[in-house]
Amino acid sequence: MPAKLDARLIGVELYFDDLQQGKSFYSDTVGLTLADEDVSRYARFSAGETFLCIEHKGSESYPSRDKAVIFLEVPDLEAAVDRVGRERILEMHSESEGKRPPWAVMHDPEGYNILFIEAPHKSLPALT
Repeated sequence: MPAKLDARLIGVELYFDDLQQGKSFYSDTVGLTLADEDVSRYARFSAGETFLCIEHKGSESYPSRDKAVIFLEVPDLEAAVDRVGRERILEMHSESEGKRPPWAVMHDPEGYNILFIEAPHKSLPALT
């Protein structure tokens, strides 16, 4: 059996018809920081230890399929939902369900799913 590929997610790229609309959405609505851009081709956003790049459709010779999900871990799901606007949320589960943490999903301007997942709360050490 081949050895496991020691890989970690470092970024995600999505294709957009309207690059400016996508840039405004991820910057203004979601609140990501623009790290780099070529206004006719792409915009890259910082997202913690990873990045999100949006690229104008047709600018690459190896386009992907039209389906993608962006997973964003947030410290407070309710605050994140308030930040993006509750009217944008398609479905939300604000309580943990077994091992699944609270989550909410919305679409970006191209219809890609953005899944907000609440980060696990670290318990405080016991006082002795």
